Amino acid sequence: MKQQKTEHRVWKHRKLIEKMTLEEKAALLSGKGEWQTWDFERLGIPSMYCSDGPHGLRKQAGAGDHLGLNPSLPATCFPTAATVANSWDPALSEEIGKALGEEAVAQDVHVVLGPGLNIKRSPLCGRNFEYISEDPYLTGKMAAGYIRGIQSKGRYACPKHFAVNSQETRRMAMNAVVDERTLREIYLTGFEIAVKEGGAHALMTSYNQVNGTYSNENTHLLKDILRDEWGYEGIVITDWGGSNDHIRGVEAGSDLEMPTPGMDSARQVVKAVREGKLSEEAVDACVDRLLEAVLTLTADDGTDAGSDSENFDKEGHHALARRAALESAVLLKNKENILPLKPGTHVALIGDFAFDPRYQGAGSSMVNTIKLDKMSELIGDYDLTVIGMSRGYKRDGEADAVLAKEAVDLAQTADVVLYCFGLDELSESEGIDRAHMRIPQNQISLLEAMARVNENIVGILSAGAAVEMPWQTGLKALLHGYLYGQAGAGAMLDIITGKANPCGRLNETYPIRYEDTPAFKYYPAEERNSEYREALYVGYRYYDTAKVRVAYPFGFGLSYTTFEYSNLEIDPEGAEFTVMNTGDCDGAEVAQLYVGMKEAKVFRPEKELKGFQKIFLKAGESRRVRIPFDDKTFRYWNVKTDQWEVEGGTYEIMVGASCLDIRLTAQADVEGTTEKYPYYTNRMPSYYSGLIGQVEDVEFSELLGFPIPSGKWGGDLTVNDAICQMYYAKSAIARFIYGKLTKMKKKSEDAGKPDLNILFIYNMPFRAIAKMTGGMVSMEMVEGIVTMVNGHLFRGLGRTVAGFFRNQSRNRKYVKMITGKKKRNE
Repeated sequence: MKQQKTEHRVWKHRKLIEKMTLEEKAALLSGKGEWQTWDFERLGIPSMYCSDGPHGLRKQAGAGDHLGLNPSLPATCFPTAATVANSWDPALSEEIGKALGEEAVAQDVHVVLGPGLNIKRSPLCGRNFEYISEDPYLTGKMAAGYIRGIQSKGRYACPKHFAVNSQETRRMAMNAVVDERTLREIYLTGFEIAVKEGGAHALMTSYNQVNGTYSNENTHLLKDILRDEWGYEGIVITDWGGSNDHIRGVEAGSDLEMPTPGMDSARQVVKAVREGKLSEEAVDACVDRLLEAVLTLTADDGTDAGSDSENFDKEGHHALARRAALESAVLLKNKENILPLKPGTHVALIGDFAFDPRYQGAGSSMVNTIKLDKMSELIGDYDLTVIGMSRGYKRDGEADAVLAKEAVDLAQTADVVLYCFGLDELSESEGIDRAHMRIPQNQISLLEAMARVNENIVGILSAGAAVEMPWQTGLKALLHGYLYGQAGAGAMLDIITGKANPCGRLNETYPIRYEDTPAFKYYPAEERNSEYREALYVGYRYYDTAKVRVAYPFGFGLSYTTFEYSNLEIDPEGAEFTVMNTGDCDGAEVAQLYVGMKEAKVFRPEKELKGFQKIFLKAGESRRVRIPFDDKTFRYWNVKTDQWEVEGGTYEIMVGASCLDIRLTAQADVEGTTEKYPYYTNRMPSYYSGLIGQVEDVEFSELLGFPIPSGKWGGDLTVNDAICQMYYAKSAIARFIYGKLTKMKKKSEDAGKPDLNILFIYNMPFRAIAKMTGGMVSMEMVEGIVTMVNGHLFRGLGRTVAGFFRNQSRNRKYVKMITGKKKRNE
């Protein structure tokens, strides 16, 4: 089953490459600006433009910046990936992808940086709102839809971040320590599906190290797996500022370093080639792939209708955003079937989010919306009697007795309270992980106060990731809209009033409390290392196997109708069964197929998702559903044979409405592929039981197959240490700067609005200064700065100042050399 091949590259642009100087080739492999590549007029090589775009384009009209602080062109803000994942509908994600591709054409964007495929290892990852699921199979299938949609419009999708990037804390200076089987089965499978089924033409590497090597220069990831095993032929792009050693990156097959390191990186490549430390063939391979992308993507520039940023169907995309929000909303609770509300119900609309919705996350994905629907403005269009509206609370978490009293007084007079609440902007942002899983207390205090005067409260929750819900007893119904995009308000009202039947299902587990989560003791990184001791037991794989009670299981979601499953039949190619809508209204069900194996010789979770299908059925209608098996249904990664294998034996085939609501079971006898098993059972008691809350060093080392690396900080700081580590600096000036940065960071957090620039600087390594300053700072200068931080002020200052003048002079000469009309030797 080993899927390896040796790359025998067919050069697509050899003639053009032969016309290029080494200096031109080296320059092409780094960005010219924040978002674009170098262009060479004499060679007819234009510039290629990239833009953030996981759930809406963020092309900046003026000066570019990574974190979206400068304004961007108006674009459709679709629900975030974590939201659309609840639809369990790859066809829907493909439609959204097509719309993103259309807007990319209109705005002259060539590469859309998304979707985000990183696994939700912990609910506390601050960027979970951008990521699809805790499950790699669902992640891959939904991502493949986005990719196919974007690329159908002649643009490239760029799935990210490859790989094992499941935390924001010190993400640029963190080492993910993970065993090979977990790496393959959990953290790479989604990318594999995105590449093979989505046909991705671009891929972004992650900031972090994986087992001691930065992802962007990790030959195991980029060569052994991505290119050789998966047959990937597209381009590899660094995350912005994510290049560590550009020479090693080029050698590993990373094609484009972004954003704009000036000419320092290009000079490094030229020097390495001339000194025999890097082969020109490796450079040419990267150049060839990059030229293929640039020339393909820019072939129609100036000849199509895509030169007007307004030239797309704005109303059509808004309608699609609304439908996506509708199909992705999850009804978690509906006591006494309070929903849908009866026509004419006297309602009070309460909550700051009803007036200013929380509809997207913060950071580089923030979209400048074309329009924004608000429940407070739309509710008058529905057959409800609105007796009043109140903000009720301040979204920054500050208590306000006057607002709360107004809301409670209003709630007392209503038949039903519609309460809009959830996580505020500070709670979820790129660059910072969440500190806990709680909703701001002022919102919960208001809910409790209203529940004392009115038992009919319908909660409309807005959040991009799992939260603790000890307060849900105060709600009769709970509709979770996640971060539902610019048109989500109307979708929520459609469901509340029965114009639509909820059909979303959770893409992640909602634990009862954070302490119950599998990575609780291992997340985030302790100093440098983030140890993935929980291994395969991520999300429902842990809760099911270890028998841990949860608030809401993976795959869960209620409907206004009911579904019955029957007549499961198994054959070697798949599972077939009947689903019937046994209620009195039309609706959609998500049938989920799980596979497990009792008494397995190779440890595995109790069950794993291996297929799903969303089916719309009219009331009383039944349909035969078939979910095929594929190459991922029974496989596991065998670290002894170093390839995918199948353990022979009898497998449990389970079909149901969630991972804890299995309706049908059958067995399948499957032939094995090897008798060489990877583990000694007695050496891995935690992994065979699934009780991974306290894995000892000896057992984790056994799983890894190598000694646990030291992640301790100490001694002199290096260019790869984070700026926040100046706490340990020998220089008093550096410690003073650390203190000022920390105070600025805390001040912005206390104000309820995180300063993304400060967060980025705080967690980034020193080396990134040379990658993110447009050529103002070279690696020589960075080394001088680190020398100063380590207590050698004058030596470091001299190197930094001298390096500045040398860098400026060399940059000017290099730019003049590559922008001339002719080669120097012509």
